[in-house]
Amino acid sequence: MKVEQIYTGCLAQGAYYIESNGEAAIIDPLREIKPYLGKAARNGAKIKYVLETHFHADFVSGHVDLAKVTGAQIVFGPQAQPAFSAHLATDGEELKLGKLTIKVLHTPGHTPESTTYLLQDEHRRDYAIFTGDTLFIGDVGRPDLAARSELTEAQLAGLLYDSLRTKIMPLADSVIVYPAHGAGSACGKNMSKETSDLLGHQKQTNYALRADMSKEEFVREVTVGLLPPPGYFPLNVKLNKEGYTSFEAVLRQGLQALSPQAFEAAANETGALVLDTRKPEVFAKSFIPGAVNIGLDGSFAPWVGALIPDIRQPILFIADEGREEEVVTRLARVGYDAALGYLAGGIAAWKAAGKETDTIPSITAAELATRYAQNNSIRVVDVRKSAEYETGHVEGAHNVPLDYLNEHLEALPKLETIYLHCAGGYRSMVAASILKARGYNKLVNVEGGFKAIADTTLPTIALV
Repeated sequence: MKVEQIYTGCLAQGAYYIESNGEAAIIDPLREIKPYLGKAARNGAKIKYVLETHFHADFVSGHVDLAKVTGAQIVFGPQAQPAFSAHLATDGEELKLGKLTIKVLHTPGHTPESTTYLLQDEHRRDYAIFTGDTLFIGDVGRPDLAARSELTEAQLAGLLYDSLRTKIMPLADSVIVYPAHGAGSACGKNMSKETSDLLGHQKQTNYALRADMSKEEFVREVTVGLLPPPGYFPLNVKLNKEGYTSFEAVLRQGLQALSPQAFEAAANETGALVLDTRKPEVFAKSFIPGAVNIGLDGSFAPWVGALIPDIRQPILFIADEGREEEVVTRLARVGYDAALGYLAGGIAAWKAAGKETDTIPSITAAELATRYAQNNSIRVVDVRKSAEYETGHVEGAHNVPLDYLNEHLEALPKLETIYLHCAGGYRSMVAASILKARGYNKLVNVEGGFKAIADTTLPTIALV
C-alpha cells in the first residue's frame, strides 16, 4: 500500500495518490495532470479512480482531463450531479483498489455533496480518512460556499455537525486524517499549518470535535467571523461541475512568445490585463504602464483570484525567463484560462523597442519614521488583513485590506501622497500597482513592511 500526499503550498492544497497491487486512485487532483500520470507510470500502476470530495471552489480540479487520458472513473458522493460522466457513489459504498477498500462516507455540511473517503488496508482495518473540506487539522470547512444550494449556511453547519459526529468521530483514534487544505486556504477560518494528524489528537484539540458541544454551539462557532469568499469561488465550482477546456490547450495558448510590438497590439485589441509576475522590488524599478504586479513567488494564484474579478479576463504577462509555463499553470489552477501570451525578452526587450516604462518609488521603514516625525498626519495605508492590523499598526494608519482594495478605492485620495505597507512588502506592491493603474500617481511603497516598521521609532498601537 502506498499513500502519498502531494501538497501545493501556493493553494495550501493536498491531493493524494493511493496505490495497491498495480492500481491507483487520485483524490482531489490539481489541474495539471502530468505529475499523477508520471507517478503511476514510474510505479507500473494504472489509475483506476479519480475521487472528488466535493465541487471545489478555490481551484479547478484535474478530474476531467485525468479521466479522459487514463480512462479512470470519476467518483463523487451523493447529490453531486456533475454535467459529465461520473459515478455517484452511495453512502457506505465500497470501492476496491488492489488489495485495499475505499469506503464512501457521505459527510454533507461544507457542501451538500461533500464526501469523506475511508481507506481500509488489505485486512479491512481502518487506516486513513480523506476528508476534503469536511474536516481540517484544527478546523472544519466553512458552510457558506455551496453554490446555488437551497440550504442556508446555518442549515449546512447543522449537517456538518451531524456528519462529524455520526461518520467521523466514531472512527478509531489511530485513523490518519488527510484533509484537502492547510493554513492559508480561504476554505476555513483557522487551519493548522500541519497537513495531517491522527484523528484521536484532533478529537482532543480541534474545537469543532469537542465532545460536549451542542449543535447550537457548533453552528454559532463555525458561522461567526466568516469573511466574504473570493469572487472567483463560484466560477471555479461551475468549472468543476460542468467541465472545462483541456489544460494542454490552455498551456499552448498561454505560451505564445510575443514581441514588444505584438504584445502591445494584443493588449490594445483585446483589452487584456497586463500582469507582471516578477518580484516586487524588481517590478518597482521598471514596468509597463498600467501593469499589475502579482509576484509569482508569493501566494500568486489566490491573489489573482481575489483581485481579478472575471476568470475570463484576457491576460498578457511578463515573467522571469524560464518561468512562463509556471505562470500559465498557476493561472489555470484557479480557472484563469485566457492567458494570451507573454512578452518575449521581458522588460529589457520592451525598453530596447523604445517603449515607455513606469516606476513606483520605495523608501525604508527608517525613512518613513523620519517623515512621520516631521508630519504625523501623513497618510499611511496598511493593506494587511484586519486581524493583522488589529494586533499592531502604525498610529493613525488606515487599514484597507488588499483583498478588498477594489471595493474601497473611494477612501483613498488621489491628490495626497499615500505610503503603502503590508507585512513584508509583497502585498503593498500589488496594491501600489493596482492604484497606479487607476491613476494614483503619489504613491510610496515602504520596504520590509510592518516587520521593518516595528524596529523603528514609529509609534504603533494594538486593538487586541
